[in-house]
Order: sequence, then C-alpha cells, then structure tokens
Amino acid sequence: MPAAHPLLTTTEMAEADRLAIASGVPGIVLMENAGRAVADAVARRDPPGSRVVVVAGPGNNGGDGFVAARLLAERRFRVELMLVGAPDRLKGDAAEAARRWTGPVRPATPDGLAGAHVIVDALFGAGLDRPVEGLPKAMIEAMTAAAGQGARVVAVDLPSGVAGTTGAVMGAAVTAEESVTFFRAKPGHWLLPGRLHRGRLTISEIGIPERVLDTVRPRCILVGPDLVRSALPRPRLTGHKYSRGHVVVVSGGASTTGAARLAARAALRAGAGLVTLASPPDAMPVTAVASLAVMVREVDGAAALARFLEDRRFNAVALGPGLGVGGATRDLVHAALAGPRAVVLDADALTSFADAPEDLFAALRKRGADATVLTPHDGEFSRLFGHLDEIRQAPSKLEKARVAARVAGSVVLLKGGDTVIADLDGRAAINANAPAHLATAGAGDVLTGFVAGLCAQGMDGFAATTAAAWLHGAAATAVGPGLIAEDLSEAMPAVYARLFDSLQSAPAARVGGRR
Repeated sequence: MPAAHPLLTTTEMAEADRLAIASGVPGIVLMENAGRAVADAVARRDPPGSRVVVVAGPGNNGGDGFVAARLLAERRFRVELMLVGAPDRLKGDAAEAARRWTGPVRPATPDGLAGAHVIVDALFGAGLDRPVEGLPKAMIEAMTAAAGQGARVVAVDLPSGVAGTTGAVMGAAVTAEESVTFFRAKPGHWLLPGRLHRGRLTISEIGIPERVLDTVRPRCILVGPDLVRSALPRPRLTGHKYSRGHVVVVSGGASTTGAARLAARAALRAGAGLVTLASPPDAMPVTAVASLAVMVREVDGAAALARFLEDRRFNAVALGPGLGVGGATRDLVHAALAGPRAVVLDADALTSFADAPEDLFAALRKRGADATVLTPHDGEFSRLFGHLDEIRQAPSKLEKARVAARVAGSVVLLKGGDTVIADLDGRAAINANAPAHLATAGAGDVLTGFVAGLCAQGMDGFAATTAAAWLHGAAATAVGPGLIAEDLSEAMPAVYARLFDSLQSAPAARVGGRR
C-alpha cells in the first residue's frame, strides 16, 4: 500500500480519465466498472427484491446510474430509474449506458422517491460549480428527506450538491449513507462541510492505470498512518539525546505558563532529545517547580533570547502559547526568526502581528521555505491573513491555506475538523482523524509542541506538520471522550507503539539536525 493517498481535484480526475482512455481503456468500460461498483455497494447491504430508485442526471454521473440500474435489475432488485433532464441530452458513453438499460425512464419527481428502500444519487458528479436550483434542487431535498425517513442513499462519486474540489455545498446537498468514488478520493470528500454529507466512503478501482498519477501529479494528499509511519525519524542505537534535537519553548509570565509547559512536554513526547523552557524571571518559580524532564532557563526579553539562541544546538523554537499579545512578543518572534533553526509560531505569536502582518511576512520570507511553521486556528488566521483579497476570494479552506503559505513563505497549518497543511510550493495535505472531543483548551499548545519536537529531529517543516497533525488526532482518539490537553502527550507512547512494532528493529534514519 502506498504511503501517500493523493486527492484529485475534479480537473485532475478528468485528466486521469482522459489519460486512461488515451492509453486504450474505452470510456464505456470505465463507466461500466463505475456502475458495477455502485451496484455492488447497494447489494452488499440490501437484499434482492428491495425497491431501488436511481435518480440520474444528464452527464456521466447519470451514465454510471444507468449502469448501476441495469446491473441491479439483473440481480433481481426492483429498480426504477428517474431522469432529471431530457433523454436527448445524454451524450457519448452516458448515452450508450442509457441504451443498454431496457427498463422505463421516468421524468424525475420528488414524490417518486416515496417508499424507496434505496436511492442511488446519480444526479451530479463532483464537478458541480454553481448553485443548484429548480428541479435538481427539489430532487436533492427530496433525497435527503427520504433518507431521514429510512431510505438508504448511495451517492455516485459525491453527494449531489457538494463540490468535489472544495467540499462546498452549492445551495443544497444530498446527505448520503455511502458515497462510492472511483480511482482516488477528492478533497471534497474530506473538507467540511462536504465530509458531513458523504457518509461512508468507498473508493473503487475502475480500470484507470495508476501510472496516470505520474502525469497528473496531484498536489494534495490525505494524511494517514502509512504516510506518518514512513516519514517519522527513528532513534538509533548509536544515537543519544543530543542527536535527537533540542527544542526551546518560550514561556509567558507567571500566570500563563501552562500553555508553554504543555507545548514543552509535547515536544519531548514527540521524540525530541531535550527541551528547555525559556522563562521570564517572574515565571521561574512556577516553571521550575512544575517541570521535571523539561529544563528551565531564565531568559528575560528579546535581547536575552537572541543571546540564548546563539547556541546552535537549539535547533527548534516554539513561541506563542501563553506568551501575551503585544510588542514584547513581536520582539521575541523576531529574535527567534533571526537564526537558522526551525521556528513554530502559534497563538499570541501570530495575533501580536494582527496590526502589522507584513512585518511578520517580510521576516518569514527571508527564511527557508520549510524553516517556519504557522499553526493558526480560524480566528488567528483571519486576524493575520483576512485583509488579503486572495484569501477572501479563495473558494475553499485548502486554497486559503495555500495562499497564506505563499504570502508568508512558510508552512501553514490551518486547524479544524478538517485541518489543512500547505507549503510555499503549493503542496497540501488534509488531516481528518481528529475527534470532536479534541476541541478543548490547550490542545493547540500540544500540537505546537509536537511540530517543534519533530522539526528538532530533522523533519522538514511540511513533513513534521503533517505528521504532528495526525499524531495529535490519534492521541485524542486513544484517550477518548473526557480528554483534557494534558492527556495528549501521555497517550503518545501507545500511539507510537501502534505505529511501530519495535522501534529497535526499524531501519536507521538520520535525525538530529535540519535536513
């Protein structure tokens, strides 16, 4: 199984189809295979004799529906087919699929869904790019209403009304129990709100050669355990704590040290060899008493931090959690950015530049593309990037993160139930394993520490951030409901144990410095 799971935009999927056909796979064969996958999805959970209503549109998605209808009828399901639009609008492979269907074709009506056991939503594919209206909207609403009354809705490719590239709902969208897509999933299967509409996701191979990806070259991946496992650094028997990197977490004042302490412990649990809390004088009694494996050093202000960081063994710095908003924090950020180390900026380190974002961007653009990671939630992101026309006009969260990464010259992690990571070159990843109970105070501080801890071990900013996001969600899942932020770091040994049977038996990897 490949480590990376590419996600294809609708344009990229169309190109994959074209390349497959150009290589000698007839389009009607692809359509037959797609329709068979949908019929199989119905037959897996519903017995012959069930009443199945196929709602077909005039495009290739509708063609898939015609194939599914024919195959289900052959399996002795009671199949009815309703078409939205005139039959003469069917072209090419869709017209051939319709010709092979020997049953009646009824004009689509919302009341025709009454009493259906299963509804196959073959109205629109993933390429919808404008709001639905008229009869299509009425059919979408009727399918969702029928689902609420017990009908099982199986969507072809993506629920009608959801845009495949952005996950946006285009006025109205079907809520499906299962979506059957083909070859590879799309960003809209994983981005919100589309993810909430698609139900169970089944990905079916339909005859498109995998080699077409070498030409299509998709720029977005779904983060999963295979990717994380292959990317994580592994300790070496010949290594030592200094070869696993040294993280510095900059602490705020005495009343706000908790956030920095969460980040520091997380950096250790992520695998960093050493972690030091750089603490102002008034916070020293708190941080010293509350820290065991994390070291504590007095660092008072930006000039002191700059001197402290002259020690090149400090190869990753995290700033922001509990640091305070204002000029003093801006000065600390500039001191950290002045050196060659990896820098992770979160929370107050970002909000402090809300009135002067170009000041921060100019400093970031002087650094390497993977040397800085920004980890905002929606509010922090809006404060820092919301003034940009490109951000306001971006069609999706994915594109917003890409624009922000390009403007800031950094890796950007935009948090949420559909966390998106993007870098300066347009690479992007979606992480979707975070459970709802991860939304709790301090969880973001832990994520900051995870990113810094992985950067310290030699991972580049994009790889470290994608891995950290997945580990963060996996730790929250391992803890379960009732989670508080302190639990996340303590769950990491179990998460790592599930990823690797034995760290000692894993192949050696170079760690302990920027690659």
